[in-house]
Amino acid sequence: MGKYEDTLKDIETTLGLVPGFMKALAEDVLIQEWPLMKKYVVGESKIPGKYRELIGLAIAANTKCPYCTLFHTGVAKLHGASDEEIEEIFFLSSFTGRWSSMLFAQQYDLEKFTEEAHKIGAHLSK
Repeated sequence: MGKYEDTLKDIETTLGLVPGFMKALAEDVLIQEWPLMKKYVVGESKIPGKYRELIGLAIAANTKCPYCTLFHTGVAKLHGASDEEIEEIFFLSSFTGRWSSMLFAQQYDLEKFTEEAHKIGAHLSK
């Protein structure tokens, strides 16, 4: 077997099937991408799986990707995320996007923002 066939076999062993969207990728792309997806979706990394998926869900909400929203919600639940945690992500993803839009629209000075953020951090650390 070649690398591509080995990759397909590993995907099927790990996920139970090889999704069509993966088969649609160029062979060399899938060979490179699968080990990273496997590590960061079903494997172990420095960030626990539940938190990785909640981060993914927040990003998916901001990019408005229905595929990623569905995927990260489901995998977050598999990693133990509660409905309440997922509901909180709904708010937090909009909260970050909203404030980012307001700062960007103001063209708020980044150096001033950085200085203020450090002062706020020092205050909250007390």
